[in-house]
Amino acid sequence: MIAFLFPGQGSQYSGMGEDFAKYESAEKLYQRANEVLGFDMYEIMNGDEQTLTLTENAQPAIFLASYIAFEEMKKRGITPQVLAGHSLGEYTALAAAGVYDFETGIYLVRKRGEYISQALEPGKGTMAAIIGLDLEKIEEIVNSIEGVYMANYNAPVQIVISGLKDAVYEAMEKCKEAGAKKVVELKVSGPFHTPYLKYAEEKMEEEVRQIKFKEPCCPVVMNITAKPTTDPEEIKRNLIAQITGPVRWMQTMETMKGMNVKEMYEIGPKDVLKGLGKRNKVKVKHFSEVVVMENA
Repeated sequence: MIAFLFPGQGSQYSGMGEDFAKYESAEKLYQRANEVLGFDMYEIMNGDEQTLTLTENAQPAIFLASYIAFEEMKKRGITPQVLAGHSLGEYTALAAAGVYDFETGIYLVRKRGEYISQALEPGKGTMAAIIGLDLEKIEEIVNSIEGVYMANYNAPVQIVISGLKDAVYEAMEKCKEAGAKKVVELKVSGPFHTPYLKYAEEKMEEEVRQIKFKEPCCPVVMNITAKPTTDPEEIKRNLIAQITGPVRWMQTMETMKGMNVKEMYEIGPKDVLKGLGKRNKVKVKHFSEVVVMENA
């Protein structure tokens, strides 16, 4: 069984527009993205890092690059029997599964980015990765501090916390004192996957409610439950809930092991999920290992 995994925010980098333009399917998809959004995504993907990192730009940029990679895999006859996406990547997974089309997907992720940016004043929230500390200890620390939450269960040795800056900083210090090997503040513009994004959740619910979701071509293991589903209504509920709820990625990897998945491919820029694969003791290949650039 083959699984396709789609990355989330943080996988963007300046110059990705040019890199992905080398693939055959890119030109048409860039054009379709520009028609939906009303501006040049290629330009933003090649522009300055600060502009690209803005949530409302990073999300469609990653979606677009990942979808190009998906098209290239398909052209080579490699198709998934199960899909998953990390946070934002869940939207790409659903587009790849045929739940909605490319145009709907890029519209939704742009809106998601805008609403997340509007939910809390920039600079008030942050996120941090806690590496090499027992999960139960991290949960104990987080539960003792108001304003900080468990955001991403990335791997047994890598957990991401999120919330208001002061609360996250306090939790970071306590995790260091408790013996964490590494504590790193992430370069993000807000407290993703926390109740502080309730506004974004409500606005996205309005957007999603207007779209008819189709049954996916194969099961999608969703962030909020770490369980596979093919039910369009359940997919809608889970997709909305993950804006304020945690990403259960390590549990998703366990689910895939239980489904007898033998091959996993990260479909998108960078190789963040490949790295998390190692931490979860599963082998994840990057799509570029099997797709050779047309003009390379």
